[in-house]
This record gives sequence, C-alpha cells and structure tokens, in this order.
Amino acid sequence: MVTLLGIGAALGYGVADFLGGAASRRSSALRVLLLSMPVGLVLLLAAAVLTTGAPPSDGMAWGFAGGLAGGTGILTFYRALAQGPMSVVAPVSALAAAILPVAAGALSGERLEGTVLAGVVLCVAAVALVSMEDGGRTEEGASRRTLLDSGPFMAAVSGFAFGGFFIMLNEAGDDGGLWPLVASRTSGFALLLVTALIAGGPKGASLSGTATLVLVAFSGVLDAAGNALYFLAAQQGMLSLAAVLTSLYPAVTVLLARVVYSERLRVIQRAGLAVAVAGVALVTLG
Repeated sequence: MVTLLGIGAALGYGVADFLGGAASRRSSALRVLLLSMPVGLVLLLAAAVLTTGAPPSDGMAWGFAGGLAGGTGILTFYRALAQGPMSVVAPVSALAAAILPVAAGALSGERLEGTVLAGVVLCVAAVALVSMEDGGRTEEGASRRTLLDSGPFMAAVSGFAFGGFFIMLNEAGDDGGLWPLVASRTSGFALLLVTALIAGGPKGASLSGTATLVLVAFSGVLDAAGNALYFLAAQQGMLSLAAVLTSLYPAVTVLLARVVYSERLRVIQRAGLAVAVAGVALVTLG
C-alpha cells in the first residue's frame, strides 16, 4: 500500500509541477500559486470535514510549520523553473527533497540497508551531475546574486525545503486525519500572500484565457492530491521510503517536458538523470 500511495503522490506532484510551470511561463509563478493553492485548500478542507469532522488539536502545529517549509519550497521551485529547463530543475529539487527525510528516518531509528545507503550516495552524485551547466560561459563580472539565482541552485533550495515539509507532515501523525494538511496549505498560502505584499504585488501578465486557468486549477488539484497521498503513505510506512517514492515525480515532469517542449539535455546531465534513476531505484528496492 505504501508503494502505491507513494507512486500516486509522485504522479500527482509530477503533473502538477508541469502544469504549474507551463502556466507560470505565461504569467508569473506568484500569480499561478496565488490561484492554484486556494483551489487545493478548498478540496483538502472539504475532504477533512467529510472524513474527520471538527479539527483536532494534535498535529496542527506540525502541519502549520510544514506549510511554511512547503510554501518556501514552492516559491523557490517555481523561481527555478523560470531560470532553467524543467528536465533539470525537477530532478535536482526532488533528489534534494529525498535526502532530508532519509536522514531523519535514520536518526529516528529506521534501519537503512546497504542498498539504501548506496542509493542515497548516488542521489547526491546525481544532484551534482544534473546541476552542471556549461562552465566557463559565465560572463566576466557576473554577480554572486546571479549565480545564486540560477535554476539548479534554486532547485536545490526548494528541494531541502520540501524535505522539511515531508518530515513535518510525518511528525503530524494520523490522529487528526487530513486536518494537518489543511493547516499546512493555510500557512503556505499565507506565506505567499505576505510574499506578494512585500514584492508589491505579483508581477507578470494577468492570468487570462480558459486554457491557462484550467492549467492553474488542475495544478492546484493535483498538488493537493499529491500532498494527501504522500501524507497517507508516510503514516503507513517508513518516512524514508514514502519520501523517496514520492521523489520519483521528476520522471513524470521530465517526460511531459520532453514531449511538449522538446527539451534537450547535455551529456553530463543525461548521465546525472541516469544516476538519479539508479539511486532512487536502489533506495526503493532497499
């Protein structure tokens, strides 16, 4: 059951990220998120009320904190999508997100077999390989801010934030049903609103057109579904296993990006993706 839930979460996240990234290319990440996140929040709220009833006290604080981490991850992830191709950004983010839960699981007493440890090492190597861009092509005098704002770097930041989100949702426990997810989505949306206010409002073209609005809405729905499926997987099995299975979502995003945008990768980045597949496979099998 954990395997099915984890893979289902990966599918939800993968398609949601592709749709959200596609919509953000027509406007801005912040505009997309300010519309897609409330859609997911409404769905999670309805599901929590129907399945659990009134919100409990247990787990809500962890859910709220997880939402702040998740909101940070989403903001930096969409920023990364604006700076680099999906087929590079998504794997870097996902692999970084898998490292923290595996480490947290080990510290909490989860027994990692040698195969899992080997897989984690490969995942770290894959992050480095996939993140490599053409060296020496950086213009002389490029600022440090430009380097830190690159797609791969921002993707890594988003991944570690997502890793914190995974850990905190696991800590929330299952006594409160889906309510920790509601708390998480609420705090994440609040973070986006504050970010928008500080930035002077969302930039980019306004979201308009049926096609774009459909992309945004489905992105919110599928992201919420991914959250719910991961939450259930983490409560039914090991944190490290649930998180790593969920981190398979880049495969979906990359496949869609190749089909729709015909994105191409350098040889070293293709090698990184191959290492990533091997690493995630070893962790899963272990």
